[in-house]
Amino acid sequence: MRNLFFLFLILIFVSCKEDVLPKPKAYLSLNYPTKTYQKLSIERPYTFEILNNTEVINEPNNWLTIKYPSLKASLDITYRPVNNNIKELLTEAEKLVFKHTVKAEQIIPKDFVNPKKRVFGSLYEITGNAASQLQFHVTDSTNNFIKGSLYFYVKPNYDSILPAVDYIKEDILRLVETLEWKSPS
Repeated sequence: MRNLFFLFLILIFVSCKEDVLPKPKAYLSLNYPTKTYQKLSIERPYTFEILNNTEVINEPNNWLTIKYPSLKASLDITYRPVNNNIKELLTEAEKLVFKHTVKAEQIIPKDFVNPKKRVFGSLYEITGNAASQLQFHVTDSTNNFIKGSLYFYVKPNYDSILPAVDYIKEDILRLVETLEWKSPS
């Protein structure tokens, strides 16, 4: 019996020649299609470039919904004409951003200024489990005002949707960079 125990003990030490290492943490591997853009084909008082693999839904009052079916997300675009009410429109847009402070960890603003195209606005990146992770507004300050909000069709879990947020953020920046007003300003 004693010999059997020693034999078993020797087999354990001899059989393990390699050091056992813990497995590295796995990272989610997401593959997004290569981005190509096209001009908005729906007639509006504005135009900008959108990602080719999105679905654009024509809404009343010059509004749009830009759907990202593979990401289960949409970018809701609202348009309002400016009628000596720019301060009211800006206040309303910022109120909608700061409604997310209950769930947000941080709200990071980024301003846009393009005097040549008369495009002025802000992008708000909302970190944390808020309902909308990106919101923006742009205006020419005299005739046109656009507000956009990104929504996912899932319960917010910021860590899980962050890669998709970053992917769509590039599209929002492209939208603002290519924005042109059609009405006189």
